[in-house]
Amino acid sequence: MSIITKTIDSRILGKEMNLAVYRPDVNDNIALPVLYFLHGRTGNESLLQWLGMQKTADDMIEAGKIQPLIVVCPNLDNSRGINSAKLYRELKGKNGVVHKGRYEDYLLGELIPFVDNTFHTIRGRSARYIGGISSGGYTALSIGLRHQELFSKIGGHMPAIDLSYADEDECYFADETMWLKNDPISIAKQTLFDDLQVFLDDGKEDEGQFYRACEKLFQLLRQNGADVQNHLFEGNHSGDYIKSNMETYLQFYSLHTNSNLSG
Repeated sequence: MSIITKTIDSRILGKEMNLAVYRPDVNDNIALPVLYFLHGRTGNESLLQWLGMQKTADDMIEAGKIQPLIVVCPNLDNSRGINSAKLYRELKGKNGVVHKGRYEDYLLGELIPFVDNTFHTIRGRSARYIGGISSGGYTALSIGLRHQELFSKIGGHMPAIDLSYADEDECYFADETMWLKNDPISIAKQTLFDDLQVFLDDGKEDEGQFYRACEKLFQLLRQNGADVQNHLFEGNHSGDYIKSNMETYLQFYSLHTNSNLSG
């Protein structure tokens, strides 16, 4: 099956929101796990096509390397995926337009129910995963770590996690309190984890040096009970880095496969 695009008329955000969906060519009667895979701040739902998700996943399923799964990439604009304002609005930021609104509420309250009602999914945390790249990796970790009841696997791939509020380079957050509430490291410090798998990785040449935050987060997650792995791969902060590791990511998210990968 090809990657298809769906549209949600979001009541929460007050506008239409696109999502791209990969569903493998298996019997429609088979319920499948779902991976929510989030784009970076300059991206959108076309990430799945750009990554060649259909061919990569199809080939791995055919070879028996992973179990069939649905992959959903929702457009989250340049928002960090957080609840930053009661009403949707656009602001001129330092690096382009910044989108404010209840993006986390949209993802949890409208996107997930839409996917579960549109496709034959395995409903429940055991077969629902969230991951993302760069800013999307930050979002996946921020939301996933605060919602263990919804997700059993979380992936942060070259996640754009700043080590302090002062390092934040864009106007996503109203103040430091909002920053701390959403910061994955701050969340990990004060949360106990149970039956949660987390995959962290970054490139050795990442210009943002986000591998520093990955190491700090790794130590906190392990200390507080998560089944966590942290990898430092070759490469910089780029789409090519993600492409080169996509098979490794899909192995982690696959149901009933050994997720303790070497790297």
